Amino acid sequence: MKKTILITGSNGLLGQKLVDLLSQESSVNLIATARGENRLPNHAGYTYQSLDITDPIAVEEIFCKYQPAIVIHTAAMTNVDTCESDLVGCELLNVKAVEYIVHACEKHKTFLCHLSTDFIFDGEAGPYNEEDLPNPISVYGESKLKAEKIIQASKIRWAIARTVLVFGIVPDMSRTNIILWVKKSLEEGKQINVVTDQYRTPTLAEDLAIGCWLITQKEAEGIFNISGEELLTPYEMAIKTAEFYHLSKDLIKPADSSNFSQPAKRPPRTGFILSKAKKILGYKPRTFNEGIALMASQIQ
Repeated sequence: MKKTILITGSNGLLGQKLVDLLSQESSVNLIATARGENRLPNHAGYTYQSLDITDPIAVEEIFCKYQPAIVIHTAAMTNVDTCESDLVGCELLNVKAVEYIVHACEKHKTFLCHLSTDFIFDGEAGPYNEEDLPNPISVYGESKLKAEKIIQASKIRWAIARTVLVFGIVPDMSRTNIILWVKKSLEEGKQINVVTDQYRTPTLAEDLAIGCWLITQKEAEGIFNISGEELLTPYEMAIKTAEFYHLSKDLIKPADSSNFSQPAKRPPRTGFILSKAKKILGYKPRTFNEGIALMASQIQ
């Protein structure tokens, strides 16, 4: 008996990795949804449906049509600085849309796996476990915490997968990431200033997709930290990237985050402890270097 899984945000980085992964699973009837046209190069093994998750009627229509057993909700406004300037848009996409999805999940008895973030924490005491108390310092972090609370207060069966600094590559991605930025800058002989006073556990997009799949396979309820395991500064990530590609590390200059003017505050030290996901789900992330190597094999 096939299980119908519906993904929101299937045009995004994680969404595309989930479609790649789940479209190959014979036990899954996969429904991929996103706003607008399908941007995935592979059109086999799943059904694509355009969906605006900020429209509650459209959300209900999709649930009625496909009757998903599971929803993996990846769609969100994730640009931290945009959230500071577009308060209405952020609230609509990151909070109200979650209300609509939760309501539909309640009505159709659907299990929800919702993606959240390390930015719900203030970064004063990372790395964090699942029981640590959130204290967001940005509009983005506040919106994602509101969404978590909506889910936790609901009557549905749910899981929240929190993650950190997701990196990876897909064919049509317009957005860059730290690895691609460092590689391009150093290849062009440009000096780059990279911060040394922020700490993250960067997450390979493929690993995050696997983490979501492990949650949904078991329909494991509760909060799970799904990230990389190595606590690194962006400067250390840049050095590792230069070493992998045999590029000049002399062009990478250490910098303090106070030197950069950004609308949203960033938590200084987050990162996640993964004991729970390892024990309950069997989650095992790759190293940062393994992530760089996988990305290198995917760059055309």
